[in-house]
Amino acid sequence: MKLLLLGGNGQVGRELRRSLAPLGELVVATRDGKDADVAADFDAPASLAAVIAQVAPDVVVNAAAYTAVDKAEGDIEAAFRANAEAPAAIADACAASGALLVHYSTDYVFDGGASQPYREDDATAPLGVYGASKLAGEDAIRASGARHVILRTAWVYASHGRNFLLTMLRLANERDELRVVADQVGAPTSAAWIADATADLILHGVTEAGTWHLVAAGQTSWHGFASAIMEDAHALGLLARMPRVVPIATAEFPTPAKRPAYSVLDTTQLREDFGIVPPAWREGLRATLRGLVRSA
Repeated sequence: MKLLLLGGNGQVGRELRRSLAPLGELVVATRDGKDADVAADFDAPASLAAVIAQVAPDVVVNAAAYTAVDKAEGDIEAAFRANAEAPAAIADACAASGALLVHYSTDYVFDGGASQPYREDDATAPLGVYGASKLAGEDAIRASGARHVILRTAWVYASHGRNFLLTMLRLANERDELRVVADQVGAPTSAAWIADATADLILHGVTEAGTWHLVAAGQTSWHGFASAIMEDAHALGLLARMPRVVPIATAEFPTPAKRPAYSVLDTTQLREDFGIVPPAWREGLRATLRGLVRSA
């Protein structure tokens, strides 16, 4: 099997380098081609078909995206180029070649007004530019006729890159008190598990195109996640002391982009179709923290 990984330097992309390598010949693409085999610039969607034609993969895994949620509100064209036009071009190329396209989407396609976990077929209603651009990417992939898997995930973190986990660990060493939003709920999901589950899914085989939710089990708030980070990092010796974690309302921490208040996604279909059972979100956190201890 020949696989093309797009976005090989991102949080999920770096983990996919590890998880996809055993599946066959892995060709890694990054925006500028550094630390990779080829370049794939998502700010120039028209150039992507040629990359896919050149590599001629059996599977394309697209982990590249414009993920600066707040910046997107004032950078609409760039967000739509990377999140909608680029996936459309990739999907058209995959449709022409017969390659399978695995693409990641987000909880931000929903408005967060639900009170029970979102199913794949629930109505979408993005609150901002980022969610709208990701939804447009989903729609373009479905319309292309390509064999595809769209995996919606949420609250992604890793032991590298820029994310909530690493921000909390840094602030914990700088402050005695952390004020964290307590009225947004979701399932923190490690990039390492997303990558492992993606490899399992590809190995299982995809018989029908579709959309699946790929998040850890359970739910918590950002405040609950931060509190768990402090407790587990301190227990593992990553923090010398534990700052106070104070719950605040979203209204006390205004941002340019509105966030969904409820981002819990139902993974029943993932388990039924691929036999993939998501780990508890805190299990994923502890595994990631143990990795940080080993690399310290």
